[in-house]
Amino acid sequence: QVQLVESGGGQVQAGGSLRLSCAASGLTFNNYAMGWFRQAPGKEREFVATISRSARKQYYADSVKGRFTISRDNAKNTAYLQMNSLKPEDTAVYYCAADRQDSSDGYSYIRKNYDYWGQGTPVTVSS
Repeated sequence: QVQLVESGGGQVQAGGSLRLSCAASGLTFNNYAMGWFRQAPGKEREFVATISRSARKQYYADSVKGRFTISRDNAKNTAYLQMNSLKPEDTAVYYCAADRQDSSDGYSYIRKNYDYWGQGTPVTVSS
């Protein structure tokens, strides 16, 4: 049974930082690109960042580029999202997801391409 478990969310003031983790089990982690998405109240779930199987390729939404960094540790079956310079508009539930990729450098920012999802961790940024 595949499980993706997010942690590290919480409340922070604008300008602060948080580091989210996503622990994966029940799958061959290094066969999957990993992604982070978020969903704010009343809005659609949106792409945030993705990282290829090899970790050589990353891709970010424009809204977080330069502030967020995605990474992974294949030995620990864990993906991370370092979030710096947080803004109130970053407030959302953050979800990690796994995307089966044949290419070690492949990745996707398309939500429907992802095979497995976590339950989400909430992030609240106050002004």
